[in-house]
Amino acid sequence: MIPKEYRLDLPYLRFLPVPEPAPQPNPVRIKSQPPPSKKKRCVDPCPDITDPKKPAPSGNGSLGSLEAPKVTLKPSPITIPFSVPNPNPPKLPPPPPKVDPGWDRAPLERAPRAPRVGLVRWVSTLTGQGSTSRTDKRWQVMGTDLGIMWESKPGQIAVAFGDTFGKGFRPPGANGGDWRSNVIGVSSDKKLSDGMAIDTMIQDSRCHAVQVVDSRHINNYELTTIPTSGFAIGGRQFMTYMSVRMWGQLANTWLTNYGGLAYSDDGGSIWTRDPYMRWDNVFGTSQFQVSSMVPDGDYVYMFGTPNSRYGSVGLARVRKEDVLNKTAYQYWRDGRWTPTRDANAASVLFGGPTGELSVRHNAAADRWEMTYLDPVRSAIMIRTSRTPQGAWSEPARLVDAGSRTELYGGFMHPWSTGDELYFTLSQWSTYNVSLMRAHVY
Repeated sequence: MIPKEYRLDLPYLRFLPVPEPAPQPNPVRIKSQPPPSKKKRCVDPCPDITDPKKPAPSGNGSLGSLEAPKVTLKPSPITIPFSVPNPNPPKLPPPPPKVDPGWDRAPLERAPRAPRVGLVRWVSTLTGQGSTSRTDKRWQVMGTDLGIMWESKPGQIAVAFGDTFGKGFRPPGANGGDWRSNVIGVSSDKKLSDGMAIDTMIQDSRCHAVQVVDSRHINNYELTTIPTSGFAIGGRQFMTYMSVRMWGQLANTWLTNYGGLAYSDDGGSIWTRDPYMRWDNVFGTSQFQVSSMVPDGDYVYMFGTPNSRYGSVGLARVRKEDVLNKTAYQYWRDGRWTPTRDANAASVLFGGPTGELSVRHNAAADRWEMTYLDPVRSAIMIRTSRTPQGAWSEPARLVDAGSRTELYGGFMHPWSTGDELYFTLSQWSTYNVSLMRAHVY
């Protein structure tokens, strides 16, 4: 069939002044709808919003028209951003006082054997069209990825997704309208064997999930802010995120401005990007740009890689009461927890390539578990250890592109027990998230 219209991009330079510091966001929230009953889970609550209007019949019959297609020139800006002073800068809180966390020994334990991975199977579609919770109809989450989970409070799991699209989304890849850099849902579903139901999502309007961590959405400045892990201490929730400057020309590469930490004191609705909790990306080689933070005992452990998916893993820790004080962090270096301002001084836990870490302490099995993408193998790998600093086992293949094409992510569900591991998996081909189950021994 001959298309009715051809659209040709017409590039032009656009110089864009960007105020610094960023203006204070003015978040809008509404009360999220309660979860529907199982009988009504497939009912569209907002057909007036989510159902596209059918075009009127053309009257030309089934043979269509032989008219020449219309050619349209679409202006396509090449943005060159530059910072300018903000005439009305937001008032920042004072920085936390400097502390000296001291030195502590951190000996290596003997590395356990590589994990044995048994049956791995797909459980359900978590997001998009045909998903367990109809995220496309209930919150206009038609295309998204990641699915990072943490226990936000007893009996509730928070689920954070990355770049999210609504109307106009067409797989493969991230595309479409209504772009949000991140969205969050919550789930109380404990029966994961038949899929994971999302109860509700943080919203700014009816049937619309809201971007919770703000982003400038300016290429070559701050294109997006993507969550990398989450955890809760008491009534406060924390989320690590990466401020992405631009996507790379090569597969599995991107450039970050910094890795940061945001927090919420109202159940995950309003999030604040802490202005002092950021690990700047100096010359594009800094550690802890893509981080996974895990509370355990008196400490929160931070595992991190440089930007992209080819770096190695470093480790830091901080006492729970000092999570928002960067001077209180100790970095694991040469067998000691070391206070330093140079995060790149952290020793390598094991070499890359590693992408998008997910780490948890499996108390039932008395082991630490880490999953990550190995872009060379095109597989999600898993390693285990007796302590956060290791030594870590050799990797085992959890799932690969042979069964799930263009896969990435691989974030573990906190309620996985014993040898049964539930995890989310993203695919670029569908640009949506699935729930998976594996037996790991």
